[in-house]
Amino acid sequence: MSFCTFSPEKLHNNAKRERGLNMGSRLVPFLFTSLAIATLFSFFLIYSPNPLLTIAKQGLNSIQIQPNLHAVQEQDHQDLDHNNIKLQPPTKKEEEKCDLYEGHWVPELRGPMYTNSSCATIPESKNCFKNGRRDSDFLNWRWKPDKCELPLFDPNTFLEIVRGKKMAFIGDSVARNHVESLLCLLSQEESPKDVYKDSEDRFRTWYFPQHDFTLMKLWSKYLIAADERMVNGTGSGTFNLHLDRLDDQWARHLPDLDYAIVSGGHWFFRVMYLHEGGNLTGCVYCNQPNVTDYNISHAVRMAFRTVFKHIKDCKNCRGGLIALLRTFAPAHFENGAWNTGGYCNRTSPFSEAQIDLGTFDWEMRNIQIEEFERGRREGEMKGKKFGVLDITRAMLMRADGHPGAHWGNQWMKGYNDCVHWCMPGPVDYWNHFLMAIIRNEGGLVS
Repeated sequence: MSFCTFSPEKLHNNAKRERGLNMGSRLVPFLFTSLAIATLFSFFLIYSPNPLLTIAKQGLNSIQIQPNLHAVQEQDHQDLDHNNIKLQPPTKKEEEKCDLYEGHWVPELRGPMYTNSSCATIPESKNCFKNGRRDSDFLNWRWKPDKCELPLFDPNTFLEIVRGKKMAFIGDSVARNHVESLLCLLSQEESPKDVYKDSEDRFRTWYFPQHDFTLMKLWSKYLIAADERMVNGTGSGTFNLHLDRLDDQWARHLPDLDYAIVSGGHWFFRVMYLHEGGNLTGCVYCNQPNVTDYNISHAVRMAFRTVFKHIKDCKNCRGGLIALLRTFAPAHFENGAWNTGGYCNRTSPFSEAQIDLGTFDWEMRNIQIEEFERGRREGEMKGKKFGVLDITRAMLMRADGHPGAHWGNQWMKGYNDCVHWCMPGPVDYWNHFLMAIIRNEGGLVS
């Protein structure tokens, strides 16, 4: 009979090895379980609905969006990026090297700063959720400049900057869209008094008594003087444009303003007869014998040249007047124009690589910038201040931001509205740019 004997050292090593095997057998399932839990949690974070964007039906045609509680209620008004990292306002050195308008749209899951219930002034034509829009991803994007951050709009800061001043948005119905967005953003801090409204809601004035701030909407089709040609007492849709004269309906208010935000362009796509010095000098789309046929670019250029010439030469304007150009806001009709069945039903932005800077939208923007620069160079020598809200590139990417069929078929008489912008929506970022410009009157971002 033989016996197997083990030394104490061997016994110790065997016991140690056995414990290791037992621990390994228990550790493997533990690791698999942990990995499974982590994976499920990751999927939950990626695919779960945005907890700050709660969609609830109201009646049959209304969608309610929970407001950005951080932006509305946070007392210290911090600006956070989509990773909850505080965004500091750019320093002077950063502003000098950073173009706010060169950038792209990045995911932003906090939701809008206001909703169609927290803002009482959203017009029916821009209230896309009330009129049947069901997708909401178009709200979950933030503009990110390539070399800096764009601080988010802060209504309290904005109202403090403009305390005791007057601001007017001058232009067509897209300018009206812009001021409507600003009203919703500011109303989260202070509700304005509606002090004047004309019969067609083209000229309107609001007053913020706590900040002694006056906000105006001055409507103008072309910015310059224009009158519609009549046929048997009915408007023909054809206009006489007086390229060397301003539309006095808005120009007479200019001496009272501290801020004048000028924009336009969408009315130029029609038959127009061009006049200078009271004489017919040409036309657009008229194809009339013995009349010089110009393209739209010429009419746009001359109109904006007249606007900025008047502003730079204005002798009775306030010394601190700041004149701002808001560049052309692109429309996004696909498979046709507004009157030939075109539509806009996208639900997320284009990337920067997908936009075309060879379009007429971009040409319109370039013409406006060129005429602005001409006026700025001469005006600054006279002590005038100028700035640009160069929104064209950013908005070329936002084909998802229009009312489209959600109201367009009613308001535009059977056509899709791919010109104006949903509220809330990407149009609100125009006012992020605006606040960045006026934050330091002595050093405009342009």
